[in-house]
Amino acid sequence: MPRLPRLLRWFLIACLALAVAGMAALGTMAYLISARLPDVQSLRTVELQEPLYVYARDGGLIGLFGEMRRYPVRLEQVPLRVRQAFLAAEDANFYEHHGIDFTGVARAVWLLLKTGGRERVPGGSTITQQVAKQFFLSSEYSFRRKFAEMLLAMKMERELSKDEIFELYLNKSFFGNRAYGIAAAAEYYYGKTLDQLSLDEAATLAGIPKFPSSGNPISNPERARLRRDNYILPRMAELGFISQAELDAARQVPMHAAPHEPRVAVYAPYVAEMVRQQMVERFGGDVLNKGYRVTTTLDPVLQAAADRAVVDGLRVYDHRHGWRRPEQSVQIPDGADDQTIGRLLRAIPAQNGLLPAVVTDTSGGVLKVVLADGQALTLGGSALAWTGKPAAQLAKRGDVIRVRMVTPASATAPAQWELDQIPRAQAALVSLDADTGAIRALVGGYSFAGNKFNRVTQARRQPGSSFKPFLYAAAFERGFNPASIVLDAPVVFQDRKGHEWRPQNDTGDFAGPMRLREALVQSRNLVSVRLLDAIGVDYARRYISHFGFDEASLPPNLSMALGSASLTPLSIARGYTTFANGGYLVTPWVIDSVRDRNGHVLYQAQPAVACLTCAATAVPAGVTTQAPAGQVDGFDLSPVGAPAAATSTPAPAAGPTAGNAGAAPAGTTLAPRAIDPRVAWQLASMMRDVVRRGTATAARVLNREDVGGKTGSTNDHRDAWFSGFGGPYVTTVWVGRDDFQSLGYREYGGKAALPIWISYMQVALKDQPLRLPDPPAGMVQVVVAANGRLLPPGSEGGIVEWIKAEDLQRMQEEALTEPTPDTQDPAEEEKTFEIF
Repeated sequence: MPRLPRLLRWFLIACLALAVAGMAALGTMAYLISARLPDVQSLRTVELQEPLYVYARDGGLIGLFGEMRRYPVRLEQVPLRVRQAFLAAEDANFYEHHGIDFTGVARAVWLLLKTGGRERVPGGSTITQQVAKQFFLSSEYSFRRKFAEMLLAMKMERELSKDEIFELYLNKSFFGNRAYGIAAAAEYYYGKTLDQLSLDEAATLAGIPKFPSSGNPISNPERARLRRDNYILPRMAELGFISQAELDAARQVPMHAAPHEPRVAVYAPYVAEMVRQQMVERFGGDVLNKGYRVTTTLDPVLQAAADRAVVDGLRVYDHRHGWRRPEQSVQIPDGADDQTIGRLLRAIPAQNGLLPAVVTDTSGGVLKVVLADGQALTLGGSALAWTGKPAAQLAKRGDVIRVRMVTPASATAPAQWELDQIPRAQAALVSLDADTGAIRALVGGYSFAGNKFNRVTQARRQPGSSFKPFLYAAAFERGFNPASIVLDAPVVFQDRKGHEWRPQNDTGDFAGPMRLREALVQSRNLVSVRLLDAIGVDYARRYISHFGFDEASLPPNLSMALGSASLTPLSIARGYTTFANGGYLVTPWVIDSVRDRNGHVLYQAQPAVACLTCAATAVPAGVTTQAPAGQVDGFDLSPVGAPAAATSTPAPAAGPTAGNAGAAPAGTTLAPRAIDPRVAWQLASMMRDVVRRGTATAARVLNREDVGGKTGSTNDHRDAWFSGFGGPYVTTVWVGRDDFQSLGYREYGGKAALPIWISYMQVALKDQPLRLPDPPAGMVQVVVAANGRLLPPGSEGGIVEWIKAEDLQRMQEEALTEPTPDTQDPAEEEKTFEIF
């Protein structure tokens, strides 16, 4: 018997020694780990990853960019019922413990021992521990990591309040589908804000963080329902958070979560992508996760009008060329119901309201189709009328076509559907504030979902005759004016190798000698070619570069006169602003301001602006320190005072106007001058005549005297343009095909592009005052005959023109020494020149 007590005594001593050693080891580990624990105070200022927000100028959301969807909220913004759901699901004793639930820890430790640490085990982590792991620790499963988590949780409980910890948890937790935080989860799964969540929805969301990928209500609705009904709701009732009646009612609600993207108030995907690229260039790639708020220059009303104009204009163009054929075909399984057939379309996106549909039957003179959501439609009569074909010739069973909902005549009328097709052509529209360069509307193509290529900024196309105003401006700087006579007659140009070029007018005829105003109004190609030949290609390229074009992009030959340069719609619009703003070169811009998540301004745009009533005090682009203000590359573009009286008695310039009075407001940077304000005024006047009686008379429907512009078309009708101005806006529209194929017979700028421009400008110019500036100082009024001959002031039947004062004497001398070629036969004017 004495041996047993001795063994027991040694056993107890050994156990005590082991316990002491274990406690010492545990203490040593605690000391070593504690010394390396992070500073939990940093959680008070932690910046959770948020997307980049892009807004229109009125604050309407345009888009979000970032790796994750998260909208941090304060705890007081989370309804009590939602908080209770998470407490019931994750940590009912959260507000009582000190960071560790020892019962749960014991269970987790036992399971770790049982599995040898080779398997993940549930339980043991309080909300505090989960926050510690989310912010500071890895997902490694080990005693060391778990011990560090416990120590860190206790440290957090000592230094942070319970509400601070709970708020961090609700904002940090992952809910699947790129949704981080409770606010983003509510939006994605239910399209609601937190205060709109019902009890069943709150309980469903509370069950997601445990299994965010495999147990969310979209990927696995049955698993999510079981967790809601069998655990979270009963636990809420057990804790007294809800009544039995509420529990029973919530259980009866079927799972109804569905993907919901953020509510975009302003549809402008091409602009949103432009902003994303510019923000990455300015702030680096991580900017997409910092929660920055970008306000753009975009006007939501004008943007909506632009998008509608492009979509409607391309539809009209496309219908004009008839029905083509279905996009593709799918194999419909035997006996498939509508839902099964609809699922065949899951990889085909909708494009600008055109929904894909599968044809199931073509008998009876109608098309029976099924949409992606399983909805069955019958199309017949007016829904197919535009095609001019019977249903049986349009498609067959299994073909994929497009349909669109037609706006009903009244709110009570049933929805009507129409057969449609994705236009073969594309279009681009950009509208700028003429005085600042701010982008007010931009549409880069028919559908961003179909093609993300932004044709406003990336497509380089030939502008055709819409380039002519730039050439005319260069000629006016060389002494030509709207009344100058240039011959419209056949001409042959030849290079040194003997290759000939015979430019033609679109009409195929020749008008003989004509005033430049009429030549632009009628868009006479041969006049433009002769004009460029007269002033010289090198000179013209250098001058036209003042409109913001890269001189290297301008062809070094006479083809430039017909718009053969490859230019973007945005660059054309920028060039036209100089005609509308008195000759200043403004730079297009879209980002107005950038603020961080706390509202601090990180960037505020301060664009150089045009000023119609300001003196030209800015140093123009390209001016050297020795050059006087207003001198650009040897061109005198500064305002000109009235010269000494000429031999005739010209009318005085009409009052103080653009470029000769006043100063820029304080804090304003004046844009550099691109061209003489008098030249800008002359070209604007001539382009208003293009609308009154030229190739753009359709725009008279706007019923405004200040509207002007120029059409443009290229060989084989590959490109159709209209660029113009009215009120404070300059707008350019391009229509063409990405494959550079022809738009079709007689698809000129006035037919394909101008209707889109008009549709947009009808909205843009509503309630805008007329913008008709008086002639700038340094201009005189003259009267000329139809043949350009200078007439005495006040002559009856003459044509009134405003010209630069220094050009008057030249006109008088020419009238005395040169006969006016008003009787020459155009057919006799064919000559040969060398292009190079």
